[in-house]
Amino acid sequence: MLRKEKAAGGKVKVTFSMPALEGVTTLYLVGSLNDWSNTATPLVRGADGGWSVALTLEAGWAYQYRFRDQDGGWHNDWAADSYVPNEFGSENSAVDLTDAGPAPAAEAA
Repeated sequence: MLRKEKAAGGKVKVTFSMPALEGVTTLYLVGSLNDWSNTATPLVRGADGGWSVALTLEAGWAYQYRFRDQDGGWHNDWAADSYVPNEFGSENSAVDLTDAGPAPAAEAA
């Protein structure tokens, strides 16, 4: 599940959530929003067993992501804005912030 809130400076606070998963003791958010790092963005487990993490992201972009558990298992966010095929034969979840504000200016060549 995704929750989006506009933030200052052309940014959006996005809360990524995942319900409780049987056998999962550690869960990470992995995606274009953190250079696909397997461990940079851990989710916090709530009292109900569900997982969440909030990040402030630049508006104007769409970000691909997945969740990865402690055993290397991958999980999609079934409440994502969309899904994008990946080179591994599965799909990445995507959060679309393109309508949340202007995209950052392209870098000069």
